[in-house]
Amino acid sequence: MYDVPWMFLDLREIDEACSLNRVARLMKEHKIKALGGYKAPRVISGKSSILTLNKLQRENTVSRADTVWITDITYIRAWQGLLYLAVVVDLFSRRVVGWSLKPTLHRSIVVDALLIIVWRLRPKDKV
Repeated sequence: MYDVPWMFLDLREIDEACSLNRVARLMKEHKIKALGGYKAPRVISGKSSILTLNKLQRENTVSRADTVWITDITYIRAWQGLLYLAVVVDLFSRRVVGWSLKPTLHRSIVVDALLIIVWRLRPKDKV
């Protein structure tokens, strides 16, 4: 929120002579208000989620590190808008081995996350 104290401090920082009360009065006269925070989350009603069977028959047990990686993409709400985060996790150790953050949801976000892993691990086997 950008309210009177913040505005006052910014004006003082650029060597503008003013007082806190004057900034408050001028902001009130010109109807300048701080923006509120995020909206309160809505209550979503309905059926609870039901666990389903493993339809793809994935094998989630791994015996060595760096043999199976899984990825996920999520978004982060920021002041400028949405930021998209791609994360690569090693299935053996459940450790994040690579990630990439971009302002747009494009396939390059996953490629960059994988390139970080290749650059860091420098695998000997060329596939």
